[in-house]
Amino acid sequence: MADDFDIERIDEVIHGRLRLGIMAYLSSAGTADWGALKTRLQATDGNLSVHLRKLEEAGYVAIAKRFVGKKPLTTVTLTPAGRAAFIGYLDAMARLVNPNA
Repeated sequence: MADDFDIERIDEVIHGRLRLGIMAYLSSAGTADWGALKTRLQATDGNLSVHLRKLEEAGYVAIAKRFVGKKPLTTVTLTPAGRAAFIGYLDAMARLVNPNA
């Protein structure tokens, strides 16, 4: 039994399936538009909106809205705090799976 097992190390903001997907996608892409995230994550507009808002409130992503011609364009960017939190999340998961590493 691992004496250092601590479920509290898991970041609840990131841990949800869709939020984890957003963070994983942005960790390599850096920035993505709404349509790309929606397609890659197979999310509805409402579901994506709720999860992005939670990540934005935590300071993990920055959301920018603008118009290209007459069409709205929403982009989402992983913040430095978000990148650090995602790395910390992955490290915490690795410690839970392999506490002796």
